Amino acid sequence: MRHITIMAPATSHCGEQPRPAGIFVLWVGFPDPLQQDVIPVAEPRAPVAVWRSVRGLPDFWRLLELRAVSQFGDGLFAAGIAGGILFSTERAATPLEIAASFAVLFLPYSVLGPFAGALLDRWDRRLVLIGANLGRLLMVFVVAGLLEIGADDRLILFGALIVNGFTRFVSSGLSAALPDVVAREQVVAMNSVATATGQAAAFLGAIFMLLPRWLFGAGDAGAAAIILIVAVPVSIALLLSVRFPPHILGPHESVRAIHGSAIYAVATGWVHGARTVAVVPTVAATLAGLAAHRTVFGINSLLVLVIVRQSDTHEVAGFGTSVVFLAATGTGAFLATVVTPTAIRRWGRYGAANGALAFAAVVQLGGSGLQVPIMVVGGFLLGAAGQMVKLCADSAMQLDVDDALRGHVFTVQDSLFWVSFIGASAVAATVIPADGHEPALALAGVAVYLVGLAVHAAVGRRAPAPG
Repeated sequence: MRHITIMAPATSHCGEQPRPAGIFVLWVGFPDPLQQDVIPVAEPRAPVAVWRSVRGLPDFWRLLELRAVSQFGDGLFAAGIAGGILFSTERAATPLEIAASFAVLFLPYSVLGPFAGALLDRWDRRLVLIGANLGRLLMVFVVAGLLEIGADDRLILFGALIVNGFTRFVSSGLSAALPDVVAREQVVAMNSVATATGQAAAFLGAIFMLLPRWLFGAGDAGAAAIILIVAVPVSIALLLSVRFPPHILGPHESVRAIHGSAIYAVATGWVHGARTVAVVPTVAATLAGLAAHRTVFGINSLLVLVIVRQSDTHEVAGFGTSVVFLAATGTGAFLATVVTPTAIRRWGRYGAANGALAFAAVVQLGGSGLQVPIMVVGGFLLGAAGQMVKLCADSAMQLDVDDALRGHVFTVQDSLFWVSFIGASAVAATVIPADGHEPALALAGVAVYLVGLAVHAAVGRRAPAPG
């Protein structure tokens, strides 16, 4: 048993007026597995105080505005593409075609992202954000034009793939830059604020899609109109990127910086990112848990999409039920961003992620009967559990990885995030029946969660103790 004395910081983690430092004495019987952050004891009104403190961080506030606008456009674009291809009155999609759509949209960037991610740790991240938003804006017009002329699905998905690649570059850049605009002791709280804001904005963007879909119809012309509307938030995101001062978002010079030509940095991006993940147990552990969650989410998403498409509607089968499932999952994820800082203060990153994965396994088992109402409730609960694991992973990368390598690691996470989802969807599509009712797939998800929990628990315990 070790006796650890932790000095509380002289200032509040919420950015309030300084308060006298105190000494907290903790008795623990084993090493803190995840280098748990020393976070001051929560104030009774901590959530309110955290939100108030955001306005005291002008650069973070600008980053938050950019994230909100960008993810609103991301949610609107993703919903518009899904409505235009998977739930169109003029198109149809089998389980294999749905899985193929996921693969075309997300797999290429997931493989190439860590190479390109090296640029986030080499170039001014402000310039990267400007370039990515400009590229995204131009490609939005291209995709809208392809939908308007009724182009082949493969061309539309290829255009959407490029848009998605730029979008992922923006999201990774925003996450990598967050520790450059807030103090270390505020990273966990501000990361939750940023994630909550982004989740809410993406959800509102997806739901907002229903209005132009109702106005313009569920055919190709209506889908094209929706994608054109995406140009508005993307244009605003571009303008917001421009207003940051040069170099304020990093990267900053470090002994761990990767030197050499830009070609060398890109060519070795995967190597440096993967190596960093492997040698930082906090990151490796939480990414294993996150991969397990995304694998199960890929299985569940395909199950829901195939099951609800069998429902009887005169327009597009199951679209309304799919929106309800999306809303439930998004709401659960949003609520998780509110409670995760408190959970981390109470149990630490290691304990919070372990608890979330164990809870997710129980929820997945409860939904193995594949009854749609229960699956919607399960989506809410799994959305919350998965988001808690992701927030723990984000915090590990932001706190435990040097700024010179943070962009590398965030793009590795983004790749793992989508490869797990796509791989699970593709495998499930080969065995799922036409009506989607395959309880064995849901039970396989329980096993995946348990494996993720075991890996996270084992790898996380190897992390050195604080200090």
